[in-house]
Amino acid sequence: MRDFVYCAPTRVVFGRDTEKQVGQLLKDFGAKRVLLQYGGGSVKRSGLYDTVVACVKAAGIELFEMGGVQPNPRLSFVREAIELCRKESIDFLLAIGGGSAIDSTKATAVGVPYEGDVWDFYAGKQQPKTALPLGVVLTFPAAGSEGSNSSVITNVEAGGIKRGLGCDLTRPAFAIYNPELTYTLPPYQTAAGASDIMAHTMERYFTNEPDVDFSDRLCESLLKTIIRQAPVCLKDPTNYEARAEMMWASTVAHNDFLSNFRLGDWASHQLSHELSGAYDSTHGAALAVIFPAWMKYVYKHDVKRFCRFAVNVMGVEPDFFHEEETALKGIAALENFYRSIGMPVTLKELGVPDTQLRELAEKVKRNPDGTVGQFVKLNTEDCLAIYELAR
Repeated sequence: MRDFVYCAPTRVVFGRDTEKQVGQLLKDFGAKRVLLQYGGGSVKRSGLYDTVVACVKAAGIELFEMGGVQPNPRLSFVREAIELCRKESIDFLLAIGGGSAIDSTKATAVGVPYEGDVWDFYAGKQQPKTALPLGVVLTFPAAGSEGSNSSVITNVEAGGIKRGLGCDLTRPAFAIYNPELTYTLPPYQTAAGASDIMAHTMERYFTNEPDVDFSDRLCESLLKTIIRQAPVCLKDPTNYEARAEMMWASTVAHNDFLSNFRLGDWASHQLSHELSGAYDSTHGAALAVIFPAWMKYVYKHDVKRFCRFAVNVMGVEPDFFHEEETALKGIAALENFYRSIGMPVTLKELGVPDTQLRELAEKVKRNPDGTVGQFVKLNTEDCLAIYELAR
């Protein structure tokens, strides 16, 4: 197992009506001039926007806002937010929403004090040295950005390139979770969130690191929880307990607690980012397409780990005389689960033409050594083969 440093400074405030504490939390962290970022009209239709604004103003904090954050958040929007922050001397940022609003806010946080272009961080040219503090009111459990050090931004002007940044400076100061705020999520978004949470867990689970039994079992338990609770949320959207399980799982899957002792893979995320960047696919949906294809391509690298996944996560009856068959049954069971909750499992369902697969494979973000992923190091031809398996 590997040495590690674990950083999890986010103050978690979980439960019913917790959004009403946002004003006090901002005061606790010294906020005086706050920029609020959020997405579409659902925040306003639900009444959450009015509640948050009233609480912030009641705390004596000056509030500015930018609505209209898009899925796969845009670099152009972030640049506008940075300029507004500088103009109005913003000292704290607040996001209402899921991964898109939070990631846009994180990019703004590192961009405001930086003299260059914020894209430098996402292009890997620079690493942030300082950032504005930020808080979150979570409405969509999926990306885990409410507790993670990561964010992902899409550069439309550069051809829809989607790139991520990992930086502990962007871990939120606080995150507010009220499972009731997720009741009105459309079924497709609920399912995509489940896929995203599972993907964050599986990226860590498929590792070459030996002797990580404790974190293996944590990963397996989290995956089984999502497999159990996602269908409950789809059948009964106002089931508080199931929504709460999904909400907390979103954070634990991506706040690096599961990363301790191990090096994850992340190839499926890089392959999926090209799809959502170029075709504006929902991130969780793209992951549901790519992950089984990646598994089919690499499972022979460690058949025993895939057997363990099949048996301990997907409930496949073990056949110790035919481990490869057990592993393949586990992959098929995962694919069937995605289908059962309404997720796509082919690139055709995402509207990705076969003629673009090589271009996508050539654009996938690389490790410093030019490869993609860690469990199995992939080259361009490998990436193309995975896209072809996903057709």
